[in-house]
Formats: sequence, structure tokens, C-alpha cells
Amino acid sequence: MTHLPEKLLAGYRHFMSGRFHSETARELAQKGQTPETLVIACCDSRSAPEIIFDASPGELFVLRNVANLVPPYTPDGEFHSTSAALEFAVQALKVKNIVVMGHGRCGGIKAALDTNAQPLSPGDFIGKWVSLLAPAAETVGGNAMMTAAERQTSLERISIRYSIANLRTFPCVKILEGKGSLTLYGAWFDISTGELWVMNNETGDFHRPDVD
Repeated sequence: MTHLPEKLLAGYRHFMSGRFHSETARELAQKGQTPETLVIACCDSRSAPEIIFDASPGELFVLRNVANLVPPYTPDGEFHSTSAALEFAVQALKVKNIVVMGHGRCGGIKAALDTNAQPLSPGDFIGKWVSLLAPAAETVGGNAMMTAAERQTSLERISIRYSIANLRTFPCVKILEGKGSLTLYGAWFDISTGELWVMNNETGDFHRPDVD
């Protein structure tokens, strides 16, 4: 009997025999991490930022939660995992970029659109979390001219703009962005095609960047 799933152990063996670089690891261990970019992504197993952006260890500081949401600044004494990670990235690591990256077929966004969804547990943690999108979900979900897939994609992209707006409610983010030392970005990844769509910071529209 092993103390980890065998598939994970096999993956670790492959990592040690190929992807692990001892010199880089020692340098990171001694000097600490200095990533320039914070990526706020969904915890969906199909959209890993490190893989999508072909990043090496130490290059990205990744914050993952259901539906890649950022709550508004609320210093109320409660537990705020996302806000804590954001605070650390901006104040301690002094990242230069924050990328909010959504993705297609997001289960969290689907839950936000489903007005008949039943709680998965008495705590209804997911329901409470995605209620951050309630105003937009009600507007998009009530559009009978759109198909279900169109409503889903629309809210996935609108949620990115929501999260960026909420980022700016954090004093540290607003101040540093105003000084030009921090830049906010939005992106949406299509897990079925591998396409990355980037948000225009001026218009909010999404477009595909050149990859050739």
C-alpha cells in the first residue's frame, strides 16, 4: 500500500527524471521567489496557468479559486483567502502584473447562472461565492435571445471584468496602478481549442493575439 495515489507517484518520478533542475531549485530555495506576475485563475483542473503560459518554477504566482473571482475589498475580520493571497503578491512580492484568467465551460459560472441549483452541502459555500456575480448573472441569464452556451461564455467574460473592477477596490492595487507600477489584465482560455483571448483594457472586448 502506498501513501499517495500511484499515478501521482509515477508523475513525480517523471518530474524528477526530466523536468526538475537542481541548480534552478537551489537558487529558488536560497534567493526566494520573485515572480513579476500574479495570475488569478479558476481551480478547474483543465486550465492550469503554468501549463498554458509555459512557465518555469518561480515565474508565476498563481491564485486559484472557483470561477477565478476577486471579491471587493472587505476588511471585516473574516477569513479571506483570495484577498490574503492578493495582499501578499502585491505588498510582499511586489508583482508588476495581475492577470485575471477565466475559461470556457466553467462550472462556477454555470452555477451562477442556474437559478434552480441546489446547494451541494448545508454550508452552500459555492452558492455564496458565486453570488458575487448575481447582478450580472440575472441580466445575462434573463436574455432569451441568447443560447445557453452564449450566456455561459458571456458571463465567463463579464466575470473577468467584474474581478478587475473589484481589484481596484483594494487600496494597494489602486495606488500602485495609479503610479504605473502595477498593470491589470484580463484573459479567457478556451479549453476545447487551446485558444487564448485577451481583454482590451480600454474597451473590455476580447480578441485573439497573434501566436505565429
